Amino acid sequence: MSWTVLVLSGVLEAVWATALGKSEGFSRLGPSAIFVCALSLSMAGLAYAMRELPVGTAYAVWVGIGAVLTVAYAMAVGDEPISAIKFLFLIGIVGSIVGLKLTN
Repeated sequence: MSWTVLVLSGVLEAVWATALGKSEGFSRLGPSAIFVCALSLSMAGLAYAMRELPVGTAYAVWVGIGAVLTVAYAMAVGDEPISAIKFLFLIGIVGSIVGLKLTN
C-alpha cells in the first residue's frame, strides 16, 4: 500500500510542479488552486508512505517520479524541446526508481 501511495504522490508532485509554472507567480487563480491542492495531497501521501518506507528511498522515488513526469509533460505539450539524450537520461531515472523498489 505504501508503494502505491508513494507513486500516486509522485504523480501529484508533477501536477503541482506544472501548476506552479502555469500560475505565473500565483497571479492566476486556477493553476494556483491546483498547485495548493496537489501539493497538499502529494505531501500527505509522501508522509504516509514514509511510515513504512525508509525516508531516503521514499523521497528519491517521489522526486524521481515527479521530475520524470514533469519533464515528459513539458515535452509532450511543446514547452520543452525533445532530444534523444534527454529521453535517455529520463529512462535512467526511471531505471533508478525501479532499482530502489527492487532493493527495498
